Amino acid sequence: MHDDDDEVTGSARDFLPQRLSLPNLRSAARGCHGCPLYRDATQTVFGAGPSGARVMLVGEQPGNDEDIAGEPFVGPAGRVLDEALEQAGIARDDAYVTNVVKHFKWERRGSRRLHKKPGAREVKACLPWLEQEIELIRPEVLVCLGATAAQALLGRAFRVTTMRGRLLADERVPQVLATVHPSSILRQPTADDRRAEMARFVADLAVVAESLQARRGSGRRSSAARG
Repeated sequence: MHDDDDEVTGSARDFLPQRLSLPNLRSAARGCHGCPLYRDATQTVFGAGPSGARVMLVGEQPGNDEDIAGEPFVGPAGRVLDEALEQAGIARDDAYVTNVVKHFKWERRGSRRLHKKPGAREVKACLPWLEQEIELIRPEVLVCLGATAAQALLGRAFRVTTMRGRLLADERVPQVLATVHPSSILRQPTADDRRAEMARFVADLAVVAESLQARRGSGRRSSAARG
């Protein structure tokens, strides 16, 4: 297992295709060697969802299940996310899901591969993929799931604990909101704790749903005025 952050000297930028499109990005990302994480991952796990998605949800990195399947948010945390989106009133067809880091960073614990937090240089090396996803999809709301995603996109000083659930202005998208990663709900010690944290998570996503509904209504009013 390679774990030397000082090894990270390249960048995903060296592997971006000349013609930028989601299919081209996904294809090019399969061969990305911009940081050492590719050596121990099964495969690149690129984003998934409609190119016209109104909301983009960004997590930290793929987990063990995602690394094997090659798709983001298909493991236990993904099931929590799907349930929360449904409860919040966000159609899954309106959502594009991805991660800041596209390869699974892990450490061996017996026969298990356990998640290990990516380093700052690994995040920086992988960020060009995410920047291009945002540029191509142009979501109405960008949702950062957890501290790694929030700090990668909103700055190292950003704190999810104090700023979660707030709609913020951003130069890349109309609005951005940070909340917890769904995996944090699964780590709660009791069933009551998990229910409480799930309710807070759904409430954060409901803010996104309300914004999308308001923006849709505003768009209809603007179209009617022009007509």
